[in-house]
Amino acid sequence: MTVTAPPDPILPPRRRPWGILVLVGVLVAVVVWLALSSVGNALVYYRTPSEVAGIGPGQVLRLGGVVKPGSVEGPATDLTFLLTDGETDVVIHSTVAPTRSFREGSGAVVEGEFRDDGVFEATQVIVKHDENYVAPTEGALPANDYFDPGDDE
Repeated sequence: MTVTAPPDPILPPRRRPWGILVLVGVLVAVVVWLALSSVGNALVYYRTPSEVAGIGPGQVLRLGGVVKPGSVEGPATDLTFLLTDGETDVVIHSTVAPTRSFREGSGAVVEGEFRDDGVFEATQVIVKHDENYVAPTEGALPANDYFDPGDDE
């Protein structure tokens, strides 16, 4: 009886995972492209009062700043106020009522265009808000800016 060594097992040739790496690379590139292309649509750009000095009428733009204390005049549907960045003030006029959180000293972004007389005519008033939340103390009621039980209006 003759003993021979068993034959070498037949193994498939080793392939490098190039196909998988290329597929993963393409998927990552598509995800990055989708994320970056949609970010541009979600951003809201605005200029400060100092940046719009000298812009003439007819150009629609967004203007951001702080509502100057003591400058708000008129009813909500015929509102005039100053928007400032600390260096330059711009007179804003709006016939669109802002939200109830609109107040002096708060941030605001207005969209519209300059009139011939240099007043910015706003077609939209957006109030910027603070992103910090402070929980009420134990037993205290949270502040409610939307409803005043003593308000008969």
